[in-house]
Amino acid sequence: MRVSRRIWILLAALALVPADRGHAAEPVVVFAAASLKNALDDATANWTKETGKTARISYAGSNALAKQIEAGAPADLFISADQAWMDYAEKAGSLKPGSRIDLLRSALVLIATGPKTVGSDPQVALAPDLGATLTRMLGGGKLAMATIDAVPAGKYGKAALEKLGAWDSVKGQVAQAENVRAALLLVARGEAPLGIVYATDAAAEPNVHVVATFPSDSHPPIIYPAALIKESRNPDAATLLTYLRSPAARGAFERQGFTLVGTPGAGH
Repeated sequence: MRVSRRIWILLAALALVPADRGHAAEPVVVFAAASLKNALDDATANWTKETGKTARISYAGSNALAKQIEAGAPADLFISADQAWMDYAEKAGSLKPGSRIDLLRSALVLIATGPKTVGSDPQVALAPDLGATLTRMLGGGKLAMATIDAVPAGKYGKAALEKLGAWDSVKGQVAQAENVRAALLLVARGEAPLGIVYATDAAAEPNVHVVATFPSDSHPPIIYPAALIKESRNPDAATLLTYLRSPAARGAFERQGFTLVGTPGAGH
């Protein structure tokens, strides 16, 4: 049977249409520590401009994110604010083998309410009488910290205060927040006169100022590891992780006070 000319034309036209026409790549789902928000938003926005690919980011405390991933939450990439919760995810079998890296470094600071102005709180000497100094500055108010037994910033803060001999003096005045950004907000709103956060958080909030930087040897190193999730099937996740370690992303992180560190498998 002869096929009509009209059908031949239709078949030829269909053959010229790409099979994946209209198909958009799935966004990379990133679970990231709350303290990364400003820097990671900027870095992924730049990645989108350069590649046309997108990321969808869920920010929370590293402890909550690690447990959500363990429970099967559909993430492609995890960036923790400490090694302990990345270790947790690794032991749970949640990570893609060989993908874990140390991505960023930060510092821990003591902040007070209000922008830095003439007459604002002076720099606090982290001396043997730090406990008495903090008690005086708090004046009956609260010291805002992320949850001290679970969230990395809270654990770092408690370790630093213990190392400096001030924990026993202030532990009764600690207001624990679900993550470091929530602790930052308590100080920014004036609901707590002092708080302990990362330097990068302080840099992102105009309504607080830094009154002291904790010595790096007063707490474990503040390293942000990153890894691909084992169950991820999104090929763009590895591309994004590579980008975040590149010179192209460096500016977004350094503007917020982070330092890029590490090589594949560093520290492991």
